[in-house]
Amino acid sequence: MIVAVIGLGTFGEKTATSLFEKGAEVIAIDKSERLVEKIKDRVTQAVVLDVTDERALRALDISDVDVAIVAIGDNRENSIMAVAMLRKLGVGRVIARATDPLHEHVLAEIGASETIKVEEEMGEIIASKIIAPHVLQRYNFAAGYSIVELKIGKKYAGKTLVESKIRQNYNLSIVALQKRLPFITEDGKASYRIEINDCPMPMDVIDQDDVIVLVGSEKNFNKLFSDISES
Repeated sequence: MIVAVIGLGTFGEKTATSLFEKGAEVIAIDKSERLVEKIKDRVTQAVVLDVTDERALRALDISDVDVAIVAIGDNRENSIMAVAMLRKLGVGRVIARATDPLHEHVLAEIGASETIKVEEEMGEIIASKIIAPHVLQRYNFAAGYSIVELKIGKKYAGKTLVESKIRQNYNLSIVALQKRLPFITEDGKASYRIEINDCPMPMDVIDQDDVIVLVGSEKNFNKLFSDISES
């Protein structure tokens, strides 16, 4: 997958480098030479370019990317111009950062496929970490539904999945189990390796340090989190 990330502030830089680490081919773009220089060794290609310059974008073959992410957050006009230019040049999927509801509305009207409300989403993440500190990752994939990675803790340690009654009590589906398994390296040192069981069976045992991946509704997750916190 080829992804262009436009705007290399804190959000854009993190998005670009994370995508690259996950195997995407990343083109990082900003008009600031300093920001481009800072990221150039952590992405596929880093380019100093003004995204309102149609000729420069065409020369970059921007229409060949699978996804363009407009991460500009400090200049709404440039953000809007970037989305409009990308759509004009034939980029099929454009994801844009929105700083407020009006900005989000305008981005959608001019062709942004999706918008990201960073400030709102960060607020939700911080609140979740306070209310449910055992949650490692949370992905919203539909209205009211999430995929959640969490450490299940002492409450279920030593129990099989069927004995935990997570599905029966909370109507949540267990889709994966991650374990840290000790082993001895070739030079005789103790270490750990991560093993992912992506097809857990009812008799698989939950250990205290396991990460469990669940899918279900927010309402049912909140009930589980409340019970874990009280245990």
